[in-house]
Amino acid sequence: VSPGDSIATSGVCLTVTELPGDGFWADVSPETLSLTTLGSKGIGDAVNLETSLTLQTALGGHLVSGHVDGVGHVERIVEDARFWRVTIAAPENLARYIAMKGSICVDGTSLTVNQIDGASFELTIIPQTWEETVFSDYQTGSPVNLEVDVIARYLERLMQYDQSPSES
Repeated sequence: VSPGDSIATSGVCLTVTELPGDGFWADVSPETLSLTTLGSKGIGDAVNLETSLTLQTALGGHLVSGHVDGVGHVERIVEDARFWRVTIAAPENLARYIAMKGSICVDGTSLTVNQIDGASFELTIIPQTWEETVFSDYQTGSPVNLEVDVIARYLERLMQYDQSPSES
């Protein structure tokens, strides 16, 4: 990692400005602090960290930009054999973008939606994800960063215009 590189921090795309010791510094705007969970984080709080995808990197989930759409809250965590079922309440304005068996990014982790109930959705978390991410730190009420599938956002935007494509 070098200054200028992007690092997703619990799903929030940040640009590295300095590399002191074993960590990194990044500038975080007031808007980012107010619209994500980063404003509630303190020194020593666990976060998911991930460097940027490159053209040589295998894509193990869906395309994620690090542009958080809103903050949801954990409603329920149920341990089920070797898995965990986590239910998250999304903000009402994001619910329309969350589809059954569709992709959602929670704190920077690309996941599949298994159930939907209104603005709430359920995920099944496998042991690898539970152990290697901040999911094992979640409790009922924990805030989480949500990024909906960008394709749904673009489709909505395209459908807002009732006109035929312009000729080039």
